[in-house]
Amino acid sequence: MISPVRPVHVVLHAAAACALGAALTACGAPDAPHAARPAPFATSAAPSRPPTLAPGPAGLTPVFKNGPRTQARTVALTFDADMTADQGARAAAGERFDNPELIATLRALKVPATVFMTGRWADEYPAQARSIGRDPLFEVANHSYSHYSFTGNCYGLPTVSEDRMRSDVERAYTAFRRAGVPNAMPYFRFPGGCYDRQALKALAATGVTAVQWDVVSGDAFATDADAVARQVVEGVRPGSVVVMHCTRSAAPATEQAVRTIVPELRRKGFRFVKVSELIGAARGRQ
Repeated sequence: MISPVRPVHVVLHAAAACALGAALTACGAPDAPHAARPAPFATSAAPSRPPTLAPGPAGLTPVFKNGPRTQARTVALTFDADMTADQGARAAAGERFDNPELIATLRALKVPATVFMTGRWADEYPAQARSIGRDPLFEVANHSYSHYSFTGNCYGLPTVSEDRMRSDVERAYTAFRRAGVPNAMPYFRFPGGCYDRQALKALAATGVTAVQWDVVSGDAFATDADAVARQVVEGVRPGSVVVMHCTRSAAPATEQAVRTIVPELRRKGFRFVKVSELIGAARGRQ
């Protein structure tokens, strides 16, 4: 998890007061699931494989932090759909790890986004995972199955052993297919953003590009949406990747913050894109 946001209080910009009204609807009705594919990224429907970065030194998993700092003024909003493998009892007791209102707001505002989903989240909310995964406005990427840390001492998260790191990532892709997500992207975000050389080596065979960020929204456990919005708007630069969360219980202010962030960044001339577009631009400069 990301550290809580600093206590900054700001006034909502007038542009954020747009009435979304009836446009804010929950995720669509589930579709029939696709059959499982032989590999997490392979699909006959896709015209080409999504862009990835070349392996790092010694063949390690490449790490992407932001796109080119060009005049194109693109920015990618990313949302972590977190749920650890041992939180089923909390979900059964009524805790909400999803945020359909946030997804509805992104749709109403026509904002492309990348959702880094854990396999456990997809198992808990398969209809929502399928709805997000089949909406061309979004792309689903891998946030592990269990949301256990891939290093020690990472925000108090349990730790996955080195010999199970690769299988944890592959298990998440299996969960996506089971939920009916047709084309999960070959991008992986380490739980908590914590990784080391050992983790990059363990995942090299999966062919994923690890995706970090250069703008911390501070939305985790925050209740001041204005402060979250200000932190994002002030931190974004061309090519930025913003990390936010898609969990109501752990990030209750995110949906409201997005209502401010989107019009403010558009007013500044930014265009919202998915992570795949930024990686494609970065790969062209390698």
